[in-house]
Amino acid sequence: MPEYNLDTIADITKGKLKGEGNIVVSKLLIDSRKLFSPDKTLFIALKGKNHNGHRYINDLYNKGIRAFLVSEDIETGMFPEASFIFTENTLRALQLIAGSHRKNFRNEILAITGSNGKTIVKEWIFQLTSPDITVIRSPRSYNSQVGVPLSLWLLNDDAELGIIEAGISKPGEMEWLENIIKPDSVLITNIGQAHQENFSSLEDKLIEKLKILAHADTVYYCRDHKLIHEKINLLYPEIKKVTWGTSDADMNISRISETDNGRTVETEWNGRKTIFNIPFNDNASFEDAMHSVLYALNTGIAATKVSERVAALTGVSMRLEVAEGINNCLIIDDAYNLDLNSLEIALDFLNQQGQKKGLSKTVILSDIIQSGIPEELLYSKVTSLLKEKRIDKLICIGQSISRNINLNELNAESYGSTSEFLQKISLSRFRNEAVLLKGARYFSFERIRSRLEQKTHRTLLEINMNALAHNLNVFRKMLNPETMMMVMVKAFSYGSGSFEIANLLQHQNVDYLGVAYTDEGIDLRLAGITIPIMVMNPDVRSFPAMIQYGLEPEIYNQTLLREYNHAVKESGSEKMPVHIKIDTGMSRLGFFPDEISEVAETINRLDSIYVKSAFSHLAASEDQTHDVFTELQISKFKDTAKELERGIGYSFIRHILNSAGIERFRNAQFEMVRMGIGLYGISAINNSEIKNVVSLKTFITQIKDIPAFESIGYGRSGVLDHDARIAIIPVGYADGLDRRLSNGKGKLLINGRFAPIVGNVCMDMCMADITGIKAEEGDSVTVFGEEYSVSDIADACGTIPYEILTGIGRRVKRVYFSE
Repeated sequence: MPEYNLDTIADITKGKLKGEGNIVVSKLLIDSRKLFSPDKTLFIALKGKNHNGHRYINDLYNKGIRAFLVSEDIETGMFPEASFIFTENTLRALQLIAGSHRKNFRNEILAITGSNGKTIVKEWIFQLTSPDITVIRSPRSYNSQVGVPLSLWLLNDDAELGIIEAGISKPGEMEWLENIIKPDSVLITNIGQAHQENFSSLEDKLIEKLKILAHADTVYYCRDHKLIHEKINLLYPEIKKVTWGTSDADMNISRISETDNGRTVETEWNGRKTIFNIPFNDNASFEDAMHSVLYALNTGIAATKVSERVAALTGVSMRLEVAEGINNCLIIDDAYNLDLNSLEIALDFLNQQGQKKGLSKTVILSDIIQSGIPEELLYSKVTSLLKEKRIDKLICIGQSISRNINLNELNAESYGSTSEFLQKISLSRFRNEAVLLKGARYFSFERIRSRLEQKTHRTLLEINMNALAHNLNVFRKMLNPETMMMVMVKAFSYGSGSFEIANLLQHQNVDYLGVAYTDEGIDLRLAGITIPIMVMNPDVRSFPAMIQYGLEPEIYNQTLLREYNHAVKESGSEKMPVHIKIDTGMSRLGFFPDEISEVAETINRLDSIYVKSAFSHLAASEDQTHDVFTELQISKFKDTAKELERGIGYSFIRHILNSAGIERFRNAQFEMVRMGIGLYGISAINNSEIKNVVSLKTFITQIKDIPAFESIGYGRSGVLDHDARIAIIPVGYADGLDRRLSNGKGKLLINGRFAPIVGNVCMDMCMADITGIKAEEGDSVTVFGEEYSVSDIADACGTIPYEILTGIGRRVKRVYFSE
């Protein structure tokens, strides 16, 4: 990492330094959760609509950080050993720091922009060029106003090429990125609908993206993309253009053939014909591969080498997965890439998970291939990094790492290959550990994961934590700045796993969590969740436990009100909060409006409780045919809450809006709203910003050829009028595949095509007609996900998404991943 002292950083950012200026920093921290080693760390307190890094300065100071970049007034006397740089805008200061560091990099910078495929193209260019040149590239998809400067900070003199992704979501952003990246060359992938909401047209968005060309010498793109070609020639006529396409391009494609394993592409480059075998069939991968080939050829790498490497291109997994392992272990699989930068990011995540769950920390690490750094120096840096992150145990796999790591120094052991490790290791020795798998693709660490994972059937519910956080912030944008948010995590967080979701929400600074029953709240407290939790269905017998664990009850009748007051008094606790439920038309739990004056009188007589909030439930906020009724509910609630406030003599939090209500009745936010199903990708107004969060996936266990008119499954109800290929799939109604999807009412997504369910859904499996679909045993099957949503499958069942999600069986393994 680069090293700068605070005097220099103050000069770069034009900030005012208060404290010691000779403090040296080499690490930039923007997320307080990701601190592990405070040494040489500068915390940059970023501010946004829903976050403010200044809130964490006291905590970070107590953890050892002594260098801060801030934009708010800070009482520096409270932090006598710290130095502060005061600036007007910490994000712009971060960008200035990165821009200044970039100026020291003398080799080529390639910027990649476009609507889709940026990360894939970046990784494939790395795969095609890194055997010949040393490459540093953005970690994962670090392409935002924050991600780009963090990527630039990684540049060092060892690299001959830096690849930086540049993404935008609104006008004005690309100028800032161009100003700090200052790319020598730019690759434009394509132009599509991503982030279109902030642009009036595709043309306007393209013009904004092309601002990255302002000081570049060369641009790479597909000549067949007419709009891109026209705008580049109009706006940047002098720039050197290197193109691929079917006509009038520098690399012309003369023929494309489909094969069982991908596509064969015949091209002509510099007068020479070359054939490339792309190991993917889809159009997006084809386009990404051709962009990557074009760049590799133009750098001077021989076409024969590029052709060999294209045939060996591997898919890019842009996520880090966490799964339950054997013997109370946690398996962290980061198969995205392996270099020093990605290793440090993964180690920080390992430390978070290990600390959070009280597990020791083990790293299984392979040789780092094609780093461009001499072996001795490379593994010296690896050793320093592992020491800094305080790893408990290291397992080295590969010849290079084994001969360069001091095994005694790091409590390490070594194996020449993955096969040797699997042959010699006793799996029973892995206990109560967080295990990070960080291996180059050559070493096939998926074999290790398979052995270490807790053995369940291979039906998985995948939860995209990035998408969940994204959806939370989409809904937050709909709220007034002062409006608080409660998020419901009842029913196992709608089937997604309560602790993992609650932990993310706590880090996202939501104000309240809501659970259905006391046991759910206790589990969250035992797992380290500290924010307020409301229990919506409290039981009198659970009141002592609620008081012990700081849980707050919904009160919906006089008996509960008096009994809870008595329980608090018996416990010797101070006054405890309660939440008063008002029934405005749901005809479920709650006080009717005409009972509120009596409720107020009771509360005034009780000395051990106070009203924290009053709330109600909307019966049909998602359905515009009932909008008059919904408005009536809101009006009743407003009047009833006002009467309660007059009766008890003090104000309290009011909340009535659920997810659909937040989208459709924004004038009724009161002091708080309650998020539920919207967090998981369900929108009452089909909001295109909302992302899919959960995907139910399984695989084909067997394929059989069944003659026409033969019966299939229980009850012999499945009969087809054609000879059919039938896939048997290990997901049934015990896993959450509704039996109402039997006999063609439901369908499954297999290799990009839908296959109807045949016969009755069984307890543990189902059958699908895959006639005409290219599929093999072991292929992936999607029950619902990005292409076929929870709402789609709910419609097929004649039910609601809530039922589908909460019906996913506990035996279905939950896999949480982040990009």
